Amino acid sequence: QLQLVESGGGLVQAGDSLRLSCEVSGRTSSDFAMGWFRQAPGKEREFVAVISWNGATADYDDSVKGRFTISRGNAKNTVYLQMNSLKPEDTAVYYCAARPIVAGSTRSRDYGYWGQGTQVTVSS
Repeated sequence: QLQLVESGGGLVQAGDSLRLSCEVSGRTSSDFAMGWFRQAPGKEREFVAVISWNGATADYDDSVKGRFTISRGNAKNTVYLQMNSLKPEDTAVYYCAARPIVAGSTRSRDYGYWGQGTQVTVSS
């Protein structure tokens, strides 16, 4: 069983940066892929970024490419989402998710473990 805890959200202005963190516990090995998803009010949860178990591969939604960077810490049980040049449309609750498979997925249904979410609000 995995436990995920996100942190780092907040209220910022357009153009600012934030770094979200997701700490994973409950598993001694790190062979799990991690993803970030977000959900804005009245909208479905959507894919943001994904990283493989060893950090070798990553993928992003087109809406965040070039602005967001997903990475894993040295111990592999922490995942970060560096968000630069934030826009008001990035406002959402951001969730990290884990799947005990080395390869990531852009589909939320492929993830069995989720954090509680952290709010990101970008004002114009």
